[in-house]
Amino acid sequence: MPTALHPETLVIVPAWNECANIAATVAEIREQPEQFEVLVVDDGSTDGTGAVAAAAGARVLTLPFNMGVGGAMRAGFTYAQRHGFQRAIQVDADGQHNPRDIAAVLAGLDTADISIGARFADVGDYSAKGPRRWAMKLLAGVLSRVAKTTLTDVTSGFRAANAVAIDQYVRYYPAEYLGDTVDSLVNALHAGLTVTQVPVAMRPRAFGRPSQNPIGATVYLTRSVFALSLALMRGPARPVEAAAS
Repeated sequence: MPTALHPETLVIVPAWNECANIAATVAEIREQPEQFEVLVVDDGSTDGTGAVAAAAGARVLTLPFNMGVGGAMRAGFTYAQRHGFQRAIQVDADGQHNPRDIAAVLAGLDTADISIGARFADVGDYSAKGPRRWAMKLLAGVLSRVAKTTLTDVTSGFRAANAVAIDQYVRYYPAEYLGDTVDSLVNALHAGLTVTQVPVAMRPRAFGRPSQNPIGATVYLTRSVFALSLALMRGPARPVEAAAS
């Protein structure tokens, strides 16, 4: 394997039963000219996802049971912190995040602690309709005011963190619904971190079916409002030393 040109950057790929997609995703990431380090967090998969990822050339962190995206990403950020990575970026295992956009999203860290790859920023043809779209617009509007900058896609998982944000995420990165996107972002903003967004185009899921239907979209709206309300009511997470005292 060639020496990485960006050994300070870790690409974290949370994966749960993604054996049909993970090899292609890892291969695309490793084909990028920057030659990023790739960590697949096998989130309790039962279909051999971890073995497929390792065969494709990724480092693999195996969780004993399914913890959800939030739990998997917190484990990934902890790995990044302990191994001295200065930047980390999440890339989904299903092929929707284009690895060619990794460098652009990381470039957002030149001006902010957190950089979000935004689907609704005049690039690509990604769309959401009905209650799901309403929820996304509501979340983006409220968090834009909290962040004091325009954000259009605060539920995007395609996001990067610098060393300060990695430390923040290790302290607080919730596993509950929307915790990995909305709650973690609200808490980071309350802690004084800055955020920006970079326009990206999303791709269709390579294999498997996305879980979108009218009933699910309505539930998404209701749960999004509830999750946002809880996130805003919470203060910033206390440092580990303070919480233990």
